[in-house]
Amino acid sequence: MPIDNDYFKNRQNKSGGSNNNNSNNGGGGDYQPPFETPEFFKNFGKQSGLIYGLIIVAIVLFMAKPFVIINSGEVGIKVTTGKYETEPLQPGFHLYIPVIQKVITVDTKVRLINYKSVEDMSGFGDGIKVNPAINILDARGLPVSIELTVQYKLLAHGAPNTIATWGLSWEDKIVNPVVRNIVRNVVGGFTAEDLPTKRNEIAVLIEEGIRADIEKLKGSPVSVESVQLREIVLPVKIKEQIERVQVANQESERVKYEVLRAKQEAQKKAALAQGEADKNRIEAQGRADAVHIEAKAQAKANDLLSKSLTVKLLELEQIKVQGKFNEALRENKDAKIFLTPGGSTPNIWVDTKDRAKQSGIN
Repeated sequence: MPIDNDYFKNRQNKSGGSNNNNSNNGGGGDYQPPFETPEFFKNFGKQSGLIYGLIIVAIVLFMAKPFVIINSGEVGIKVTTGKYETEPLQPGFHLYIPVIQKVITVDTKVRLINYKSVEDMSGFGDGIKVNPAINILDARGLPVSIELTVQYKLLAHGAPNTIATWGLSWEDKIVNPVVRNIVRNVVGGFTAEDLPTKRNEIAVLIEEGIRADIEKLKGSPVSVESVQLREIVLPVKIKEQIERVQVANQESERVKYEVLRAKQEAQKKAALAQGEADKNRIEAQGRADAVHIEAKAQAKANDLLSKSLTVKLLELEQIKVQGKFNEALRENKDAKIFLTPGGSTPNIWVDTKDRAKQSGIN
C-alpha cells in the first residue's frame, strides 16, 4: 500500500501546536520529523500498478514453468493440443506454451533387458529391466529355460512416431514379444541334448532372428545393439545324461590317447631297431667291402709277384733254403727233410731229441 504522507504532515502540525503552547508556557523551537520520506516511496503510488503486474507475471511463469531442458541421451517430444510433433527436440533449452503444449522427455540411451530365472532375479537400475527366463519345449516336448541379455535403444529421429504409435511402454510392445517369439521358434527345433553342443549356432540364429523382426517394423523404431545367450537351463535328468555322455567321451578320448601313445612308442622302437639294423648292415657291408678290396689287392699283389718271378730268382731262393737246411742239420742231426711234390722249395721239419720243440720252416 502507498505511504500516506498526509499522516506525517498532520503529526507535524499537531506536534507544532503543542510546542507553541509549551513555548507560551516557557518552551521554544519548531518540531522536526525523525526522517525524510525517500523519493521512491513518494512516487510509489504512481507506479504501483506496473510493479504489481510484473510480480504477478513472474509468479505465473515460475509456477507454469514454460521451458524444458533436454539432456544428452534424450530427446523431447512436443505435444500441442494432444498432437505429437514429428520433429524431436534435441538436447538443450526449449520453450513451450503451458496448458496448450507439453514436452515428453524420452530416453534414447542403450537399454538392457535381462531374461533370467526367478530365483536369480534382483532389482534393476536405470535403463535395465529384468524379465523372467524364457521357458520353451524342445523338439521332444521337454521343458528348457533360456537366459539371455538384449541391448537395444530407441532411435531419436523416429521417437515421436514411435511414442505416438506404441506409447511410452514401447519396449514391452516391440522388443519383449519379438525376443520371446524368436527364442521359442529357434530353440524349439533342437533336442535338449543338442542344445549345449550347438550353443554358438543357436546364439547366432536367435540374434539374427531378433534383428530381422525388429528392423523390418515400419519406420525402424528400435536399433538392436547385441543379443547374448547367457545360459541354457536343462532338465535335471537331461543334465545327468549329458554328464554321463561327457564322461564316456572323455574316457574314450583317454583310451584313444593311450592307444596313440603306445602306437607312437612302438613306432619309436621300430625306428630305433631299423636304425640299428641299418647300422649293422652298413658296418657289415663296410667290412665285406674292406675284405673284398683287400682280397683284390692281395690278388693283384700275387699276380704282380708271380709275374716278377724269374728262373734266377727261384735259384736264389733255393740257395737260401739250402743254407737253412745246412744250419738245421748242424743244430739237429735228427732233422727230417720233406720235399713238397711239384714244389721247388722243400719243407723242413726239425725234430729235437727230446721232442719238446718243433718248428716248421716254409
